Amino acid sequence: QVQLVESGGGLVQPGGSLRLSCAVSGITFSRYTMGWYRQAPGNQRELVATITSDTSTNYADSVKGRFTISRDNAKQTVYLQMNSLKPDDTAVYYCNAYWFKAWWGQGTQVTVPP
Repeated sequence: QVQLVESGGGLVQPGGSLRLSCAVSGITFSRYTMGWYRQAPGNQRELVATITSDTSTNYADSVKGRFTISRDNAKQTVYLQMNSLKPDDTAVYYCNAYWFKAWWGQGTQVTVPP
């Protein structure tokens, strides 16, 4: 059974930081491109960041320089370090695993009030 379990979301003031984690089981983690996506109310789900099996990274322009994605293959976990958070970062953040097939976590809420 494949499971992606996100944690680390919460309420943080503008300019603050959060670190999201996604613990993965049931797949050969090291083969997968891992990603973080987010969905704000009324908006479509959008890419935040991805990291490939060889640790190449890609970021949405809106988070470049503020967010960092990383992975620990031994722990089968992907992280998203979020710094300098803004109200526009408020969304449900989803973990994604992709290698010929995509798997999704249940999401974790991040709220940055105005």
